[in-house]
Amino acid sequence: MTTLKQAQTEFVESVLQLKPRVAAFDCDGTLWSGDAGEGFFYWEMERGLVSDEVRRWAVARHADYKAGNVAEEVMCGEMVTLHHGLREEDIQKACDQFFAEQIAPGIFPEMRELVRLMRESGCDIWAVSSSSQWLIESGMRYFGIPRDRVLAAQAAVENGVVVDKLLRVPSGPGKPEALRANAPSVPECAFGNSIWDHEMLQMVKHPFVINPTAVLREIAMSQGWKIYQPEVNHKQR
Repeated sequence: MTTLKQAQTEFVESVLQLKPRVAAFDCDGTLWSGDAGEGFFYWEMERGLVSDEVRRWAVARHADYKAGNVAEEVMCGEMVTLHHGLREEDIQKACDQFFAEQIAPGIFPEMRELVRLMRESGCDIWAVSSSSQWLIESGMRYFGIPRDRVLAAQAAVENGVVVDKLLRVPSGPGKPEALRANAPSVPECAFGNSIWDHEMLQMVKHPFVINPTAVLREIAMSQGWKIYQPEVNHKQR
């Protein structure tokens, strides 16, 4: 069991007392600090996981995205499909390594404990993210959430090899769409940190804004949504 400080415990208990049957969690910035999707992108480019041709295209494309010239959901989708031609097994191993080394140290302990206790109470928990399915599956092993409860950016796989076909990108309106298509019912609680979680937070009775960006904090304050700020582990790499 994780030892929590008083403020962390009070937050966890404030959620548990609602006794939700279904809940949805964003991942990057909500369950852990930082953007695992973007971090993995740079990490794999440096390590040559993809060909030089793909790397050159991807780095230039991502620079266009950072300049505001490529839509969020488009970039998130392309960060998955750029792996076409690679074996899914190899990508998953790379994601497992990256997450363990770079992201796991930044998991918010109260969020991990909250998920554990919610699962023990019988709550059906869904992880919803615009980062890749492979990366979020790596992360969910730390939370005990099975892969069939992960709704993330996903490419098609044929005979163990990734193909250039996008199956979904749960970002913005795509998050409630994915939940409605897969979850047994609309979640009672949702947790998110950015504007890309806004629609998911709107769909639930009890929205929780975790570690929010400035834009989402302003929206949350105007809506009267619960805001919680975890302590960031500065030892994270």
